[in-house]
Amino acid sequence: MANTYLQKSAFGSANQKTYTISFWAKLSQSTTGNVLAFVQSGNYVRLFFENGALKLKSVINSSTVFELKTNRLFRDFSAWYNFVIAMDTTQATASNRIKFYINGVLETPLATATYPSQNFDTDSNNDLKIGYNGTDNYFDGLLSHFHYIDGTAYDASAFGSTDSVTGEWSINTSPSVTYGSGGFLILKDGNTITDQSSNSNDFSLGGGTLTNTLDNPSNNFCTMSPIMQPKNSSMDVFKYGNLFCGGSSSVSDYSACGSIGVNTGKWYWEIKIEDADNTRNLGIVRADKINISASFGFYVGSAGNSTTTAFTAGLRGSDGVFINKAGGSQTNTDISTTFTTGDIMAIALDLTSSTKTIQFYKNGSASGSAQTLDNAFVDDFVLPACRLDGGQTVTFNFGNGYFGTTAITTNSGNGYAGAEGKSKFNYQPPTGHSALTTKGLNE
Repeated sequence: MANTYLQKSAFGSANQKTYTISFWAKLSQSTTGNVLAFVQSGNYVRLFFENGALKLKSVINSSTVFELKTNRLFRDFSAWYNFVIAMDTTQATASNRIKFYINGVLETPLATATYPSQNFDTDSNNDLKIGYNGTDNYFDGLLSHFHYIDGTAYDASAFGSTDSVTGEWSINTSPSVTYGSGGFLILKDGNTITDQSSNSNDFSLGGGTLTNTLDNPSNNFCTMSPIMQPKNSSMDVFKYGNLFCGGSSSVSDYSACGSIGVNTGKWYWEIKIEDADNTRNLGIVRADKINISASFGFYVGSAGNSTTTAFTAGLRGSDGVFINKAGGSQTNTDISTTFTTGDIMAIALDLTSSTKTIQFYKNGSASGSAQTLDNAFVDDFVLPACRLDGGQTVTFNFGNGYFGTTAITTNSGNGYAGAEGKSKFNYQPPTGHSALTTKGLNE
């Protein structure tokens, strides 16, 4: 999470010519931030995101000695990426001295490609920080399976493989690699920063809060999406892995939707009301009707604006009215459930039968009966959504086990899993309802 970083003192005897860095990352709204930095006395080797591109840069005595930057911009905030950087300055061919692999593919051509001289010592024996460079620009997102290989330059095949069914790059959770004396493996099992290689190169928490989120490369969870936002109706605050969203008091009617859509099955998620100022709506939106170019965007549970998204369903927190808007028709049903700061709301969506329903919960109790959705509304995929206003903020738990940086504490800290068995909620989901995750989608 932002402002969180790890640190370790210099390795001393690590190989400065040949090494491999491999990690998995799920980026948040901001893609400017440091992943790794060897820093000492103004000299550094830094791996960081710059305006969406990945860059590796070394400066010694105020002079740049190598710098590589991708053409590609990493703007998918819903997915896990695998990044592998193979360093071997002993190579005779300059382009073989540093290689970037993204999800198993060698990244070429590069936007910037200034390579080190042959047999150059990269100054990678300095103090090491992960998530921060010691001055500014914290990494904003999630990290998992962070490997540092001392003395060997591996390609991406050591850390993953292409799934024969989906064609996606899948993680190898136990790669057969030789770490060398300066190598380490952290963040493999949860948030542990104890080295899980055969070495004892443990890290310490330099600042911030470590979260043991269940969101990981093998089970990708839904988040709120900073790119699926309507024009002039955008959230201006996303953080904590894009699960906290809201806006300033000067912004009105801002909307956002989730990153995973469904058109069948039973699903459950929770929303904590962090600040109920000018309370608006929580619900769902039909994916193919989101108008990201509209001046007012989509309105979850709104009584008006038929010219924008016309397929939304939501609970209006100010008066407890459920609004089901499908095309030109709209029905309003009073379910007498308002919400305020501190409440934990939940939504259970049932799309399995001909009669499709949405059920709202407040602090673990059902809010009236399940509401029937118009069939025209659910002809396509639907997404979790919210419409907030003037300072209102909410935190979503799609089963990753946290509201912001606060871990679920119910059921002796274990929370309650969805039907897929790989999630953690504050309250028990109704029978048969899964978390919006890739594990849940494959159940």
